[in-house]
Amino acid sequence: MNGQQRLRVAFLGSGEFGVPTLEALGAAHDVVLVISQPDRPAGRGRRSAATPISARVLEDQSPADGLFAKTALVRTDDVNAPAVLSQIADLQIEAMVVIAFGQKLGATLLDGRFAVNLHASLLPRWRGAAPINRAMMAGDLETGVSVISLAERMDAGEVHAMRSTPIDPAETAGELHDRLARLGVEPVLEVLDRWRDRLVKSVTQDELAATPAAKLSKSEATVDFAAPSSLVRGQIHGLVPWPGCQVEAVSPDGRSQVLRIHRVQEMAESIGGSPGAVSAGGVVGCETGSVRLLEVQVPGGRAMPWEDLQRGRPFPDGTMLRPRSAGTSA
Repeated sequence: MNGQQRLRVAFLGSGEFGVPTLEALGAAHDVVLVISQPDRPAGRGRRSAATPISARVLEDQSPADGLFAKTALVRTDDVNAPAVLSQIADLQIEAMVVIAFGQKLGATLLDGRFAVNLHASLLPRWRGAAPINRAMMAGDLETGVSVISLAERMDAGEVHAMRSTPIDPAETAGELHDRLARLGVEPVLEVLDRWRDRLVKSVTQDELAATPAAKLSKSEATVDFAAPSSLVRGQIHGLVPWPGCQVEAVSPDGRSQVLRIHRVQEMAESIGGSPGAVSAGGVVGCETGSVRLLEVQVPGGRAMPWEDLQRGRPFPDGTMLRPRSAGTSA
């Protein structure tokens, strides 16, 4: 901070996406309040678990010199409740940072306060719940993060800062998620510094360029190879880790089994034959081009390289991979 004034900041978030920024805020400013969703049942045992944000705060509250030792943690399903509003007022919050929170902030909560949100896309493209996945599934070549003001309509606020990055053809949505979470740290700190110094600037989003990023559903957990290889690769990687990508593998003799695809390599060459046909080396034909199966999984097994699966449970040449209905997991 170079001796500059530390702001009294409230952080509102629940998901893993906000953890890098929360940690950076704790070092640069005084995070006096963190608000997150309540603990909820999770995992096979359905035991109560804290959100990643709550867990990170609790981790540093025991040591006296912990990053969040003096931070108040509120876990609530109603951030606009009078008790929460009162606590925010009592703590004399100067700025609020909202990342993957999961609740809408009311007008009373926002009134007279500087509040920004970190969103995982280059707005106005991909407004909504699944911007990372939708960017990959649409075959976008780049994406990024936007720091915006909060608005009545989802992700429609003024843009204060952006950072862009190419989408690596080899990465999955989960890996891109983690990379964008780190990319978002610097612009959030930059915007807070500019606001403190009364230099904040913003740009209005172009509504004509807005595109929706609808929440993913299990019904989308498959791929049709009757598409260009770039879109096939983007669809598969955009579904990992959730809800995953499953296809039905039908051998030449008519036997069928589920195959879960975790990672592929896009190839420009076409291999001939029908889209979805598997040839030697795990190369699958597409409408144009092809993809090579790199990491796959069968029901009851673990994820493994295609070559390892072929040694144990081989798929014969000519096996067809077809879109599979939702509901079965590998």
